[in-house]
Amino acid sequence: MAKHHVTAKVNGDHVEFLCETHQTLLDVLRDELGLTGTKEGCGTGDCGACSVTIDGRLTCSCLVLGVEAEGKAIQTIEGMAAGTELHPLQRKFLEHAALQCGICTPGILIAARSLLERNPDPTEEEVRYWLAGNLCRCTGYHKIIDAVLDAAREMRKD
Repeated sequence: MAKHHVTAKVNGDHVEFLCETHQTLLDVLRDELGLTGTKEGCGTGDCGACSVTIDGRLTCSCLVLGVEAEGKAIQTIEGMAAGTELHPLQRKFLEHAALQCGICTPGILIAARSLLERNPDPTEEEVRYWLAGNLCRCTGYHKIIDAVLDAAREMRKD
């Protein structure tokens, strides 16, 4: 099978890769680019574990083909921290113990960041609605919601 040459911007870095027509963006991120933070939970877009942003839009990377990344700006969990300094959401997830096994955590963090970029002062209901596409099988969602709301307060400097 012929491979396609794709150029994109991933976490602010220009990247080039070769991929087969049927490869998902999730597979390309993990297998071709070595960005294994994005997880596969279901492969059908139902769990949110593979969430990334593409040109600022929250997307399940298991539902996008790698060739569709041509010319796009993609943000993954690996681009969330600034060097060794964690993003406020990452810190608050640790402080609130809002994670257990970690499979869903990268997708939830990406989704939460996407929400806070659009709405820096969400209500609890808005956070719950925005994160409804992210399933967690280990924790209750209460700590996750608390962590997002706490991060939002910190990011607003309330």
